[in-house]
Amino acid sequence: MKSIKWLAATGLLFFGLGGQAQEFKTSAPLLKTIKTNYVKAADQYKIMMKQLEGDRFPKTFSNKTKKLETSGSGWWVSGFYPGTLLYLHEKTKDQALLTEAQRMLAHLEKEQYNTTTHDLGFMMFCSFGNALDIAPKPEYKQILLNSARSLASRFDPKIGCIKSWDSKEGDFLVIIDNMMNLELLFWATRETGDSSYYNIAVTHANTTMKNHFRPDNSSYHVVNYHPKTGEVQKKHTAQGYADESAWARGQAWGLYGYTVMYRETKEKIYLDMANQIASFVLKHPNMPKDKVAYWDFNAPNIPNALRDVSAAAIMSSGLFELAKYADRKTGQFYFSNAEQMLKSLSGAPYQSLPGTNAGFILQHSVGHIPENTEVDQPLTYADYYYVEAMKRYEAFNVKNK
Repeated sequence: MKSIKWLAATGLLFFGLGGQAQEFKTSAPLLKTIKTNYVKAADQYKIMMKQLEGDRFPKTFSNKTKKLETSGSGWWVSGFYPGTLLYLHEKTKDQALLTEAQRMLAHLEKEQYNTTTHDLGFMMFCSFGNALDIAPKPEYKQILLNSARSLASRFDPKIGCIKSWDSKEGDFLVIIDNMMNLELLFWATRETGDSSYYNIAVTHANTTMKNHFRPDNSSYHVVNYHPKTGEVQKKHTAQGYADESAWARGQAWGLYGYTVMYRETKEKIYLDMANQIASFVLKHPNMPKDKVAYWDFNAPNIPNALRDVSAAAIMSSGLFELAKYADRKTGQFYFSNAEQMLKSLSGAPYQSLPGTNAGFILQHSVGHIPENTEVDQPLTYADYYYVEAMKRYEAFNVKNK
């Protein structure tokens, strides 16, 4: 968002709907902390890059083995590492971060033709999409267009959704996370003028809105459709506490995803959906005072349940955007809560100590408790959305423009 010269002296950013002015006041101490955080984060990622071999991408740091765990380019988190490097390069101008990002993009490039995953938004738009903005090369556009084409190939008009996980015959699995991959399709329509990408994204969002959400506006993690009839066969929650529980990161994906839907379409139904999800999470009696959510809002051992830093980072970034689209009172509520999340994540116990955690910025995320994987460990996507949240917060301070 471009700054407006006559506002530059105010230190405020103005938004609003229907001509109503909206202003958000940033915290000078937090802005100072953020500037320091970029430098610390860059130092951490320089530690991480020295541990990576060949075409391996970081996933987490194991508390058990005390080693960095990595993946190939086809794993869903592969785009977050180069994406974070690019964000940090943008803020620090550190050439080593850009060089490493470009090295990893070269390893990731082949995934543009991957039609076996719904995660191409995460993998390609968080990486090559950022590169196109921050350090563009002509070939990045074609890579992203091929990625959008691959993602669109998983759409089934009978279901009205993009298939998430491949499974046994008779299943068509769609997860709430998939809302995060639709942004790539909107970008493809803008670049090509081909509305089929736009229509797929809207249809997927509408089907998800119809079937994923409960009356209290919390969401299931997984909906299994009948592949021939499109009827819902089962609703459940794979990575949360129970089928009827509110898995925190799932709620964050929905909040962020429907905010993007409103940005891209300006359709009020998506703003309403994002507002309803935000109301559920922020007003939930089990939301902690520091606003770093428990891994599941219905975890049985609250207040001793593990926190999920990744959920808080995604929520913070999403709420900073949603605040711009809300009315005055609601927008301030979102901004204040997102600011508190960011403050909490910027200190103990959620920040990694310098030189620790294999270079990850944050700690205490939760991947998949039911499978006992990545439990209370750093996660690459927590870092990514945390840095994005810091960037979005800075953008509210016009003087920094």
